[in-house]
Amino acid sequence: MSLGGTAAACTPRAAAAGAALPAAVIRRLGRVEYEPTWRAMQRFTEERSAATPDEIWFLEHPPVFTLGVNASRAHLLSPGDIPVLQVDRGGEVTYHGPGQLVVYPLVDLKRAGVAIRDFVTALERGVIDLAAQYGIRAECRRSAPGVYVEGRKLASLGVRVRRAGSYHGLAVNVALDLEPFRRINPCGYQGLEMTQLAQLGGPRTVGACARALEPHLLRALGYRVTAP
Repeated sequence: MSLGGTAAACTPRAAAAGAALPAAVIRRLGRVEYEPTWRAMQRFTEERSAATPDEIWFLEHPPVFTLGVNASRAHLLSPGDIPVLQVDRGGEVTYHGPGQLVVYPLVDLKRAGVAIRDFVTALERGVIDLAAQYGIRAECRRSAPGVYVEGRKLASLGVRVRRAGSYHGLAVNVALDLEPFRRINPCGYQGLEMTQLAQLGGPRTVGACARALEPHLLRALGYRVTAP
């Protein structure tokens, strides 16, 4: 199976024709522990109604490895002193840590008129457009969700949908210690190398990355973006 990226693979199908989606609530949470944030996403998704505005959370986590619901622990090579959590997203094992921007889009996909595959593609497109802003050519791969630069992984994705609401989401490497990725097979791929924006000429802090990514992500997801 080819892992090559294509323009079509990274272009989400348009949502239902009409006006842009109602504005999403943006929350900047800083550095927060993984498990309480995960539980908060679950509660939000369980309790939301058809009238609840979508929310997008921008944050960082302390060091943690997480495995998707069907992930194989064979890809967890030597975690050492970094905690490991099995969670309810899709995908295999990944690492979160300081210097990585994590984005959790809590979106009513039914209201947005977007299928899950196109939702994932929109998240990828937001990161690809961010990279392009800094002259970085990034791509997605049809068979391996995420965003890549010259074969190295820049951003990882893993989502869950319950009651038509999405949670979990996107992790963008900005300026972090990449060594923990060598303790796993990232996303289930042996020998997959990681990269980060600070090494490629992009934003050098999580805050700067969040501010730059926000309009690209909102546009890719179908929200109205107000010019500054």
